[in-house]
Amino acid sequence: MKEHSNLIVLAGGASSRMKKQVSPDKGLSAEDIKQANERSKGLIAVGNEGRPMMDYVLYNAKRAGYTHIYIVIGEQGDLFREFYGNKERDNEFRGLKISFAIQYIPEGRVKPFGTADAVFQALEQFPELNNASYTVCNSDNLYSVEALTALKKTKSPNAFIGYDRDAMLFPMVRISRFALAKLDNDGHLLDIIEKPSESEVERYRDASGKLRVSMNAFTFDGAMMYPYIKNCPVHPERNEKELPTALLNMLKDYPGSAIGIPFSEHVPDLTAKEDILEVKEFLRKNYPQLDWESV
Repeated sequence: MKEHSNLIVLAGGASSRMKKQVSPDKGLSAEDIKQANERSKGLIAVGNEGRPMMDYVLYNAKRAGYTHIYIVIGEQGDLFREFYGNKERDNEFRGLKISFAIQYIPEGRVKPFGTADAVFQALEQFPELNNASYTVCNSDNLYSVEALTALKKTKSPNAFIGYDRDAMLFPMVRISRFALAKLDNDGHLLDIIEKPSESEVERYRDASGKLRVSMNAFTFDGAMMYPYIKNCPVHPERNEKELPTALLNMLKDYPGSAIGIPFSEHVPDLTAKEDILEVKEFLRKNYPQLDWESV
């Protein structure tokens, strides 16, 4: 597969868990709580000088060599345009070209229709992606430069970052809810197992003895994946169209065409209000300033 420079960032979700109430003893400021309730997670100010999480995602993306960024926003996504440009496509932001796809909510639904639907709507609005390869990631996770680079440079048509579950710095109760990836001895994806029981877990160790989880960071061959994203069925429990479902359906027709790229590192995550202070501390320690000019 040819190296690509396209990154789709998913930022149109409903952020339901972020909007749940939090006890006062968590140490959040009134402004933290206000932003958590009102903003998309990627726009919550967690960095230096009130910069949002999305700045750090874009910074690492630029360092990894991506140039064309497609941010999938909700219908009320005007604040993204205030930060990153008010044109539909090719806004210039610190050397990146940023375009916006809107994830419209279908009639009869209150919330967006899931990650596969978000990517599908981006592909419909920017069909050139169907003739290219592209990476997909969340706006509320900070993936390392190395992980984003690995997705950009992979020789496999499709890939995801398979994170070592033991390297994650989340509470065990949270980690135990992550879906596990089942890989063959060469790292090809065979299956994704949701909510595995404790007795099942041991059966899913990879060739190096690690349990691998996905944090929604993928690379797809546009032409190969398009029909499976378009026709992704609705998840029976969550009532959403999800990327892992589309990927597994594609693998039924193209076995061996997706790999798990092994990584052992933590991925900061802004899922709920309780995560805000931890992410702020991580950024303070690891990103004291963003030196865009040297990238």
